[in-house]
Amino acid sequence: MAAEQDLTTPVGTLRIVLVDDHAIVRHGLRSILDRESDLEVVGEASTAAEAEAVVDRVHPAIVLLDLKLSTGADTEGLDLCARLTRRHPHLAVLVLTTFLDDSLVVAAIQHGARGYVVKDVDTTELLRAIRAVARNESAFDSHAAAAMVRSMRVQPEQQPRFTEREVKVLQLLARGLSNRDIGGELYISETTVKFHVRNIMRKMDAGSRAEVVYEASKMGVI
Repeated sequence: MAAEQDLTTPVGTLRIVLVDDHAIVRHGLRSILDRESDLEVVGEASTAAEAEAVVDRVHPAIVLLDLKLSTGADTEGLDLCARLTRRHPHLAVLVLTTFLDDSLVVAAIQHGARGYVVKDVDTTELLRAIRAVARNESAFDSHAAAAMVRSMRVQPEQQPRFTEREVKVLQLLARGLSNRDIGGELYISETTVKFHVRNIMRKMDAGSRAEVVYEASKMGVI
């Protein structure tokens, strides 16, 4: 059953929607997140349909998404992630699930997720991941990061060509730096960094910074 709160939220607070078919999991997450002054759970959903409706109404910054929703097919969570990120381009989806399959981690990123953590992650790491994806950075726990590395397959003939500056931007993206911080490292404006990031994403046909980092690692560029 979907649940949501009033739309009024203090400025600077990250609004979060929880999508998980187990109420006890949602309640546990809410109790953790609501203790943080900069985080607020503004909605909950147990199905894909509820999730889409709640997100449309409350416009959160972040969705914590379990990929396996028991009422649907195995791919329902991935499909939901793709729909949400297409409809709300600025929405940060962080996958929080019990499933850790190499191909599933990659598929989640390809479907628009900015990060992937498993449910046995500790509270500190979860909070770090939430704040990272809110900054448009990628976030993976150690298990998910290892899964991505194992799944990498280099295909040189399909690699795009990058300028020296773009390679440097890619290296800093891999460190999780924001556009402003990248600009500071390279002594260029934030607008110029955005230009390079857009070009990189276009060349790689990538939909997110997380996918850019993954693909660049797979190609051996970084």
